[in-house]
Amino acid sequence: MNLLESELHYPLGDQLPEPGSTLEVAPGVRWVRMVLPFALNHINLWLLRDEIDGRQGWSVVDCCISRDEAREQWEQIFATQLEGLPILRVIVTHMHPDHIGLADWLCTRWNAPLWISATDYNVARVLTTAGDNAAGGEEAADFFAAHGLLDADSIAKIRARTSYYSNMVPSVPKNYVRMMDGDQVLIGGRAWRCISGYGHAPEHISLYCEELNVLLGGDMMLPRISSNVSVHAGEPESNPLRLFLQSIKRFNELPADVLGLPAHGKPFTGVHKRVRQLEDHHRDHLAALMEACSQRALTAAEALPVLFKRALDLHQMTFAMGETVAHLHYLWFSGQLRRTRGEDGIYRFGLPGRG
Repeated sequence: MNLLESELHYPLGDQLPEPGSTLEVAPGVRWVRMVLPFALNHINLWLLRDEIDGRQGWSVVDCCISRDEAREQWEQIFATQLEGLPILRVIVTHMHPDHIGLADWLCTRWNAPLWISATDYNVARVLTTAGDNAAGGEEAADFFAAHGLLDADSIAKIRARTSYYSNMVPSVPKNYVRMMDGDQVLIGGRAWRCISGYGHAPEHISLYCEELNVLLGGDMMLPRISSNVSVHAGEPESNPLRLFLQSIKRFNELPADVLGLPAHGKPFTGVHKRVRQLEDHHRDHLAALMEACSQRALTAAEALPVLFKRALDLHQMTFAMGETVAHLHYLWFSGQLRRTRGEDGIYRFGLPGRG
């Protein structure tokens, strides 16, 4: 446990649900944990006891990526954890593959509707049908090159990675139920309030139940790692870090002892403390970039080691590049840095008034 983690409280300690099983963390709320084949090696999913139109069953919150191991684990859960009841709906916090990947399979398997924000639904549908312009393909390769990634082998691999998203999200349901900020979703007779968040995903939806004092924070409120906040080729002039920092302040409105159920990590209390930790984390990153860019104008590729000290594989590096651009854009939009584009077509960020 690192220093920041030690400032939070983990009421279940090191207890984790067994593969193919669940662990009750609050009345009617069960924790599912599935393996991911990435450096971030797991995702937390949730089963909520539910009733819709007099029909007893469960709502699923998030799904895992589309892979045989996840489907097999879901089948174990269906067979042993549902008390013979069906899945009534599939709720997805946002459109990232580990959250929506198996949504279409689950919805089809149980004839259940998908609940998600309109923005994330439509982005997911585009990426599954029109190709990925964020993590791979021509647009992504050109975007990273414009921000100083000059390694020809890396650029070639990014250019060839045209089905990154659709490999993990082969399809999404053809229709959905829209979730919006402030909506009250009745789940098992309890009201869960939708809280929108921006910067990590287009329109992330967290869910808070006042009766249980539980927050399903998705990726907007993680206890151990900071959510990736990136600029990408699909929205190259964006300022997602400003949106993310604005969004997480909303969790300070919840009770100080709310139980946070994150998409990664363990259930925790100390959400207000975690908001401050994340604000400090990004403030320190911004200060480090300001210091580096005060010496000379830097590309995002040149600035990346300022924020990320460890060796990165290509998968991690593309996320790190997007996050570095996000921090540079925050400083650029706020007028603290100036962005220029050289004759070589590459963006550089330096102090205003300097070349």
